[in-house]
Amino acid sequence: MADTAEAGALYAWLSALRAAGELPAVAEIVPAARTVLLDGAEDVPALTALLTAWRPAAGTGPQGPLVEVPAVYDGADLAEVAALWGVSPEAAVRIHTEPLYRVAFCGFAPGFGYLTGLPERYEVPRRATPRTAVPAGSVALAGPWTGVYPRSSPGGWQLLGRTALTLWDTGREPAALLAPGVRVRFTAVRPG
Repeated sequence: MADTAEAGALYAWLSALRAAGELPAVAEIVPAARTVLLDGAEDVPALTALLTAWRPAAGTGPQGPLVEVPAVYDGADLAEVAALWGVSPEAAVRIHTEPLYRVAFCGFAPGFGYLTGLPERYEVPRRATPRTAVPAGSVALAGPWTGVYPRSSPGGWQLLGRTALTLWDTGREPAALLAPGVRVRFTAVRPG
C-alpha cells in the first residue's frame, strides 16, 4: 500500500464486499498502517483474482459511527507539544479538538486505535525516553497518530490529556470502543 489512506480504502472495500456476501470466505480482515491482513482465506485463487482487480479510490476509507471523547487537557506533555507547534497550551487544545479523526487501525494493546485526522504540520516526535507507565485513558500523540491508551502500560507518546471512557471492555460487543473506521471527536472538558 502507498499509505494509510490506501490501506483504509482497501479495508472498506473488502468489508463492503464481505457484508454483501461477495467476498470469498476469510476469518478476519485486519487493517494496519500500510497493509490489510486477510486471515483464514478458504479460496486463495478467488481472493487473489478479486484483489488483482482492485484499484484504490480517493476518499473511500471506512466510515463508522461517531464516538465523542471528552478529555481533560492536562497532560504532562501539553506545554511541550504547544511549544513544538508554536502556540499556547490553550491553542494546542483547540488545534487537537478541531479535526474529526478516524480510526485507521488498532494495535499495540487491545482497544488502542491509531487515529488519523490531525494535519501533518502538527506531527510530533515520540518522547526521547518512554515512560514506564502511562495511565489508562491518556490522550496522546506520536508522529501522524493520535491515540488513547486503553489501559496503563509503558509508552513513548506525548501526553495531552485524559479521558474517563472505557476503551476496552470484554463485556461489550464489540469490546473495542475505537475500531477501524470509527470516527472520533475529542471535546475539552473541565476536571471533575
